[in-house]
Amino acid sequence: MTERTWAGTHTFAAAEVLRPTTIDEARRLVAGHRRIRSVGTRHSFNNLADTAGALLDLTGVDPDIVVDESGRTVTVGAGTRYAVVARHLADRGWALHNMGSLPHISVGGATATSTHGSGDRNGSLATAVRALEFIAPDGSLRRVAAGDPDFAGSVVHLGALGPVTRVTLAIEPTYRVRQDTYVGLTWDDLLSRFEEVTAAGYSVSVFTRWNTDDVGELWVKERLGPDSPSEMPDRVLSARRVRTKADSPAADGVDNTTEQGGVPGDWCDRLPHFRIDATPSNGDEIQTEYWVARASAVEAVAAVRTIAERVEPALLVSELRTVAADDLWLSPGYGRDSVCIHFTWKNEPDAVADAIRAVEEAIAPFDPRPHWGKVFSMPIGRSLPRLDDARELVARTDPDGKFTGPYLERVLGI
Repeated sequence: MTERTWAGTHTFAAAEVLRPTTIDEARRLVAGHRRIRSVGTRHSFNNLADTAGALLDLTGVDPDIVVDESGRTVTVGAGTRYAVVARHLADRGWALHNMGSLPHISVGGATATSTHGSGDRNGSLATAVRALEFIAPDGSLRRVAAGDPDFAGSVVHLGALGPVTRVTLAIEPTYRVRQDTYVGLTWDDLLSRFEEVTAAGYSVSVFTRWNTDDVGELWVKERLGPDSPSEMPDRVLSARRVRTKADSPAADGVDNTTEQGGVPGDWCDRLPHFRIDATPSNGDEIQTEYWVARASAVEAVAAVRTIAERVEPALLVSELRTVAADDLWLSPGYGRDSVCIHFTWKNEPDAVADAIRAVEEAIAPFDPRPHWGKVFSMPIGRSLPRLDDARELVARTDPDGKFTGPYLERVLGI
């Protein structure tokens, strides 16, 4: 078997890939294997999903999307891509609170790893979870819902609690969003007025390369209401608004990004960076991301700037985003509002490894927490206050280690 992550950054060591088309079939497969782990749309960049046993791919199971309008939830197959559930909701007058940059990732995988969008008041995608249905080691189904004692430890689970078959998410009435691009923000403005920059819209992304004269670009996604102005401001501090992709270095010549230039559209067509109906980048890249407390963000960003020349040879682009705090035990956002410092690297592993070491040394004083699905080398320690509780939960639900793997053993001691 030659099975790789979407970017080709990891070749799975698992002996086989199992592709059930029903939940009952998946349950039988789980019960019949000594070691098994769930794999989704393979958008991780490391060996998070790997195992010495079998991989269970649930993307072929019917999404079976069920909208509960009175309860304001949607329940969907865990292998379903966000693009599918988002379009289904939007067409029926409903919405999610946020989207990741790629709408092509699976609901189960994205929530299990605390994948996120952006916005000062927006939690990660995992914070929308209201219930999960797991396959237990014996093949039975186990449901965990908001209010249950183990819920906060079960949402961001990294596959350690077993394959998830169904996920229930909170929904809200549909809304529209416009996306505007700003260029020319000075470093002085970003570092001295950081909170003003990230508060410029419902969701704000800051793109940079660290060694440039100005910061780079702001992508400002503004949620529209009945009293919203028809135009966004021409400036965000020193950054000026541009109206076409030709004026946007990050989007010029790219036809798979979501509509910019302030054209209003459905939330699901603006909150992601990439269009639902288009293929995102082919993945010839390596990604890294670190979450730091928002109170330390300016110092952490300034620290990365001091090593810009060590980062530059391996870098394609960086992105800064904000995520609101949550109470999910293994979430990088546990207990603190965060700023995510993201790096998209060239697919040059040796150069990237050197750059990662430099970044981790620079931001070490700011208690960084890595994105679980991306490449990092730092140890996990004091930054996860509920790690021991998570280990106990795993030991209780999977005492024989059916769902463990080399990543969980190495990174979390599970």
